[in-house]
Amino acid sequence: MRIASLLPSSTEIVCRLGFEASLVARSHECDYPPSVRRLPAVTAPKFDPDGRSYEIDQRVKAILQEAASVYRIDADLLNTLAPDVIVTQAQCEVCAVSLADVQRVACEYLDTPARVVSLEPNALADVFADIQRVADALGVPERGAALVAELRARMAAIAEATATLPKPTVATIEWIEPLMSAGNWMPELVDMAGGCNLFGTAGAHSPWLTWDELAAADPEVIVILPCGYDIPTTQRELPALTEHPRWRTLQAVQRGRVYLTDGNQYFNRPGPRLVESLEILAEIFHPQHCHYGHEGKGWLRLAH
Repeated sequence: MRIASLLPSSTEIVCRLGFEASLVARSHECDYPPSVRRLPAVTAPKFDPDGRSYEIDQRVKAILQEAASVYRIDADLLNTLAPDVIVTQAQCEVCAVSLADVQRVACEYLDTPARVVSLEPNALADVFADIQRVADALGVPERGAALVAELRARMAAIAEATATLPKPTVATIEWIEPLMSAGNWMPELVDMAGGCNLFGTAGAHSPWLTWDELAAADPEVIVILPCGYDIPTTQRELPALTEHPRWRTLQAVQRGRVYLTDGNQYFNRPGPRLVESLEILAEIFHPQHCHYGHEGKGWLRLAH
């Protein structure tokens, strides 16, 4: 079997199911496990990904006014690699190549027919369903069921450990400028980690957020997890937050309860490592009770 995975989370799913050796292509963002970087990338952004968060936001919005996707597929390279299965997504046109583009390439450019498996992870249950969908497509449904059972059990143990602890109010920041909170599976993770989510609805796309709304809610904890950003990149973007006149009025800032996380590697990827994302949140919310070893790598406290 020859597999092309066109988003980071599906690449992680394929590898956890035991099919890394069958991967022949990846997206330009697939980087975990690190060994997949050896694979040829068959996607690329149509915009310059370098720059401030506001500049990137403007570039993406401009492209979306004219096209269904902000990414392109190298159809010739994909045809040369001749995949039997192509795993893509239909959840977010900003996150990866569009399903329509993948289907068009599969129909019009590939000499060898390929099965297109489309994932749509809106809520946590969808992530588990997508893992099973990939397992079914690869002919190993029992491996999918076992992986889902393992992930559910680990998450349930964390939820049980935090269930009786005080729940701090939490704002998650998924984009810095303009402000966006995290939706989809993130409200569920916040709740399971023992927090009270203030913005975003489980199963719904991430909502834009105003400074007035953030100040009015005045969260006890702020978790910064920008989509596609690691911690060093997020640190470079922080002045858009820390230099805003409302920033130092927030109790989370005054009490030193603002945290930077590796959103790219954890929270933004609807795959197996959402369990580690949950562990990170539990460590942040309840540092006296939860210790999973992620501090300094997956998250750090913002000095105030």
